[in-house]
Amino acid sequence: MDTEALKRKAGERAVDFVKSGMVLGLGHGSTTIFALRRIARLLRAGELADIRGIPTSSQVERDAQELGIPLTTLNAHKQIDLTIDGADEVDGDLNLIKGGGGALLREKIVAQASLREIIVVDETKLSATLGVKWPLPVEVTPFGWRSQEAFLEWLGARVTLRCIDQGSPFKTDQGNLILDCDFGPLRNPHQLAGRLEARAGVVEHGLFLGLASDVIVGTEAGIRHMENLEYRT
Repeated sequence: MDTEALKRKAGERAVDFVKSGMVLGLGHGSTTIFALRRIARLLRAGELADIRGIPTSSQVERDAQELGIPLTTLNAHKQIDLTIDGADEVDGDLNLIKGGGGALLREKIVAQASLREIIVVDETKLSATLGVKWPLPVEVTPFGWRSQEAFLEWLGARVTLRCIDQGSPFKTDQGNLILDCDFGPLRNPHQLAGRLEARAGVVEHGLFLGLASDVIVGTEAGIRHMENLEYRT
């Protein structure tokens, strides 16, 4: 089975947890699009009703509008019933690296406002230790970004400014830059998160620690459901 098929299995399985009347966080990425498409099919079939989605990026907003999923805002609904999102890397404690698509700031805001955060991935995203498979995205302000680069290098990272195909810097929906930081295996991600959160000019980082309630994994053998029993409700 190819990776796209595994992504589809995971994304569609997560929709089983969606109920009529919910406010949903709509995640960004190549796996969550399969969840959005299934939600849209169920809405058209009348099997779901009164769903309102909060998109985590302008791209997801466009996708949801094209699919006919009704949208709302986090200002109108301060609490989200359930969010379906993807991840770039997942460890055994359900900690995540996210931000490969550049939407980490909105994704974390939505995750922190969610009663349940369901992450959908294929099995290639599982890792014994974060940082082995994916560099850590760090969103920084354009003003003084070179000083953030130097700070991140001082912390031990090899830093790359994320650029688009033409070589110009990638800009987030908020107009910020992304520095992709290869720290190697992250033995103490909580400590690193604290260092980054204390730094002016660092807007957000891609360490999502203790935020996932569930991880749905598409594997060759079928669906694997990992649960965080300590997740806050």
